[in-house]
Amino acid sequence: MRIKNASVFGPEGRFVKQDVCVEEGRFVDHCQDTQELEADGCLLIPGLIDIHFHGCAGYDFCDATRESLSRIAAFELTHGVTSICPASMTLPEETLTEICKNAVTFRNEWKPGGTARLCGINLEGPFISTEKKGAQNPAYVKAPDAEMFQRLLDVSDGLVKLTTIAPEEEHAMEFIRQFKDVVRISLGHTSCGYGTALQAFRMGAAHMTHLYNAMPPFSHRDTGPVGAGFESSHVTPEIICDGIHVARTAVRAAFTLFGDERMILISDSMMATGMPDGKYALGGLEVFVRGNRAVLKDDTLAGSVTNLMDCMRTAVREMEIPLESAIKAATINPARAIGVDKETGSIETGKYADFLLLDQDTLEIRSVFSQGIRVAGPAA
Repeated sequence: MRIKNASVFGPEGRFVKQDVCVEEGRFVDHCQDTQELEADGCLLIPGLIDIHFHGCAGYDFCDATRESLSRIAAFELTHGVTSICPASMTLPEETLTEICKNAVTFRNEWKPGGTARLCGINLEGPFISTEKKGAQNPAYVKAPDAEMFQRLLDVSDGLVKLTTIAPEEEHAMEFIRQFKDVVRISLGHTSCGYGTALQAFRMGAAHMTHLYNAMPPFSHRDTGPVGAGFESSHVTPEIICDGIHVARTAVRAAFTLFGDERMILISDSMMATGMPDGKYALGGLEVFVRGNRAVLKDDTLAGSVTNLMDCMRTAVREMEIPLESAIKAATINPARAIGVDKETGSIETGKYADFLLLDQDTLEIRSVFSQGIRVAGPAA
């Protein structure tokens, strides 16, 4: 199939007017068949990759059921997210084990066409700080436990790509040293200062869980984890651009500090995303949703109710992040962070043909393609 006359977001990070060829689910240099798709007036960008979200469409990743994960992955795909790395919550080991097993089954049975491809698991808890637990359940918070984590790695069959820890907790530095070459270790839900964060990054931690949220602020006297991350060039910070979690100026400051080669857009969405206002659940806790705001009883923010595509649009329209920077932060940057960039994340020969056609004026989705199969838009 040849997609004609689109403005294509190339691997160099800029748009070029050109044709794109797809054969057998991958991008190729030359088209063999005669099928053509006219895309004049469209932007052709890679499919989005959400490496931190909990659920949507009334379902939660932690439900650990085939139906739940299928509904979540179907919703994500129709909203332009072609690859997912959903996040767990702070829960008992036996529950996390079932979550991992369910993800492995889904991954093994997946076929392109109806759902986003699951390319990883993000274990957000339980190795966090009770002081900065956010919407995590304090009953299950514990210090980093290498033996427990190894058991989860074993049942996940290589799917665990990210895990969050608070580096000030007991055994945290030993944990980083042991697992830094196995998974991407992220600092988050932490009360640590600059020095501890910098030590953790030098030890091998390489990521930051929802930048600014559930961590000490960036202060002129103690710049905290944010300052330590800024000074550690290998570190990739996530950020939630739903218009609720982080102020416009702070988002712009983050992109200026870290640069668009490092920043990663996430949704951190929970099960109420795509659903009406009401009462929902997250990690066993009650969440109350009104508009685009989700909170616990004490008004603590409890994830977002905004999908990644809308977060990307908000970053561009309301926070004035350049479109090219926002696309990088929602595609190739997360792909690199979890090690799937050889197969997805950019429009390059040999990679999976996961891509979107967007209206060049409104950024609204016209079509979604998963490994060359049109799954949303006309004739899907």
